[in-house]
Formats: sequence, structure tokens, C-alpha cells
Amino acid sequence: MKKITLGIVLVLGLFSCNKSEGKKADKKADKKIQIVTKTPVIDSLEKVETLSNDESLNDFETLLPVAYQTYKGKNPVSSLTEKWVDLYKQNGEYYLGKPDFKIENYTDDCSGAPLKVINSKKETLLFLDYPELKFGKINFIKTEKSKFWPKEKKNFTFNNINYTLRAEGEVLFEGGVITDNVNKENFNEVTNYKLYLTVGNGSEELIFTEDLFYETLLEILFVGDIDGDGKLDFVFSTRKNVEEECVILFLSSKAENENNVKKVSETVVQFDC
Repeated sequence: MKKITLGIVLVLGLFSCNKSEGKKADKKADKKIQIVTKTPVIDSLEKVETLSNDESLNDFETLLPVAYQTYKGKNPVSSLTEKWVDLYKQNGEYYLGKPDFKIENYTDDCSGAPLKVINSKKETLLFLDYPELKFGKINFIKTEKSKFWPKEKKNFTFNNINYTLRAEGEVLFEGGVITDNVNKENFNEVTNYKLYLTVGNGSEELIFTEDLFYETLLEILFVGDIDGDGKLDFVFSTRKNVEEECVILFLSSKAENENNVKKVSETVVQFDC
């Protein structure tokens, strides 16, 4: 009888032990599941500097005196009329005036796509669909067209106000970073490009970003008072690669909130096949 009782006790003990181990294992499994499904928390105070380079956000259209492809029966050139404004250069000065142009039709030798070419009779920098602009000579600052490199600064003084453009980014060549001791013109990529503007004693303002320039870089095309408000406006070339042209326009009179300028228009022309 004692043997039977002892056997029952042993069996009950083993069963209780196995049940306890099973509970511990379940708890461990629960803990593992909790760790795997845990979501990271993002700091709400983290500052992310991004700007939209979407052409569809234009305040108004702009066009270059070049060839534009017709796509799905539509071509940007078709909207150009004599009611637009021509920003052009003459005898070393810049003017706003009535456009004088001829539109011709061609076929792209490479892609076979139909083209509309704007042939301007003036030295046109940009056509603007902004008839509110006043015709006449523009006050501007002479600046050579050149690549605006990361770590570079340009200072302008206009109507006794100081303006500073500053660029950031990383210049790459065959996978390596170009140092100050190497000719920067040997670059093939510039990444994380940012352009900042400071006016007077105000805060620095981020006005343009680009993730990648391939064999190209931002260039300053024009600095002057296009809209006649006594403040500087800017025209930049921002093509991302050699198979396109992209020009953006910033006007001070369209600035919002506490900003100094606003990107009001962008026009892009593709040259690839």
C-alpha cells in the first residue's frame, strides 16, 4: 500500500513539474513575441529638411527657348503666346518685354518623337506666363554662370541689403569623396545637395534640395529684381543629369510666411531617347 501511495505521489509530482515548466516556456515565448513586435518610437522633435521639386506646384508656367517633346498629343510650347513676358539680355543688360518668337515643328532624330521648337528673336533667358510683370530694364547683379559647389558661398549686396547663398552636399568621384586637394571638376556625382539663403540679419532659409546630381550641378543663371519689389529674385539651372535641362525661378514678392523667396516655377526639358 505504501508503494502504491509513493508511486502516486511521484506521478503527481512529475505532472506538476511538467505543468510548471510549460508555464515558464509559455511566458518566455510571450516575452519573445513582445520583443519582435515592438515598434520603434520616432522622436517628434526630429527636424527633417525636405522641399518639393514638383513641377505641378508652379504658380505659373515658364518655358525655355528650346525644343520640347510632344507627349500624348500635348506640348508645353502650345501655351506660349504674345501675352507672356520675355526675360532677355541685350547689350549686357536684362529686360522684361513682349516675346518675339517663332514656333517650328521637328522630329527628334533619336526618339522619333514630334518636337516643337521655340526660336526667339531675342537672347531669351526665360519666357514667363506672368503678365503682371512690368516691361522695361531690370536691376540685376552681374554673376558668371558656373557650378555652385558644396561648401561654397556667394555674397550679394542689393539696395544696401546683404544676401548670402550657401551650398551643402557631398562631392563623389568613382565612389570616393573628393577632397579640397583634388580638382572638383573630376566629379561624377553630388549627393544630398542643399541650397540656403540668408537675407540681412535674418535666419538662414533652405530654398532648394536635390538628392543626386549626376555629372551636373546647380548653376546660377540670374540674380536681380524681376518683380520690381526692390528685392532679389533668382533663376537657377538644376538639371539632374546631362540628358535634361531644368530651370527654376524664385521670386521675392511671392514669399510666404517669414521666408524671403518662393519657388514659383520650374520647367524641365528631356533630351534622352
